[in-house]
Amino acid sequence: MLARVANNLFWMGRYLERTEHIARFINVNYFSSLDASNDVSQSRQFVLKSILYMVNDVVHNNDDVIDEKEVLYDVGLNPENPFSVLSCFKYARVNASGSRDLLSIELFESINSLHHYITNYSAEHFTNAGLDEFTSYVTKEVAALRGKIIETLMHDEAYAIISLGINLERASQVIRIINTKYIDAKSSKSELHGDFNTSYEWITLLKCIQSFDMMRRYYKKTPKSADTLDFLILNPLCTKSVVRCLNNAAKNIKILTRNEAKGGTSYLINKTRCEYNYKTIDEVEGRFADCIEDIMDKLNIITASIEKEFFSY
Repeated sequence: MLARVANNLFWMGRYLERTEHIARFINVNYFSSLDASNDVSQSRQFVLKSILYMVNDVVHNNDDVIDEKEVLYDVGLNPENPFSVLSCFKYARVNASGSRDLLSIELFESINSLHHYITNYSAEHFTNAGLDEFTSYVTKEVAALRGKIIETLMHDEAYAIISLGINLERASQVIRIINTKYIDAKSSKSELHGDFNTSYEWITLLKCIQSFDMMRRYYKKTPKSADTLDFLILNPLCTKSVVRCLNNAAKNIKILTRNEAKGGTSYLINKTRCEYNYKTIDEVEGRFADCIEDIMDKLNIITASIEKEFFSY
């Protein structure tokens, strides 16, 4: 496989995953505020600032007043914003086109169909009444695309490089969402107990990552901070957890290379995977900001190593 083609496959997987997480976060964060138990979480300004922070790390002061339609357009259909849903999927399609020969007809046609839907969706309708329709459709169709990747492609090196991109991007997006809602929980106290451990934002967080139902079944109680963080970061049974993503990435990299030399990509992934498989929730909660920064730094280092080892030829 040409390095250029491998690069296209890797980033196609990443941008598909990024598109889905951003679309779902916008939808869940926007509409879950209607059921929130306190005035802060119900505030539309609070919700919009949370969305902006998750998507592109824009920080607004509490006193800043931002325009709702402008924010929704910016994160949804603004072609000039590299983190908008439209831009992320456009990048996914461009990379898919660059590796067309290794993709199935079913997958490529579905990518083109969704690209047509997104690029032709009315921005005016989206900002006025189409937020739920658009984001729900996008998340559903990207999930279907992931199914076509699994069901229609040969499970060879091409599949492994796509899956590697998907899992690394999923870990990154989950961490970004966790960090955003952790900050929101600090700002929005539970009216019932008065501390962030029982904040409604933990429920929103789990719904943003499609893990609310499974988390409640696993712990059999209302989500709290420690249980939520443990489930989404350290639980290997949770399909969206950081540890599960790292475990999957380790399987993918094993298919792509036998080089486990110290400092190589396989070494870095397995070292990080082992570290977090044995980390405790007390360590995560006790140094939350440092833990989040550490995970993101390690994921960035792994990505840089992949670029150097597989794509720089």
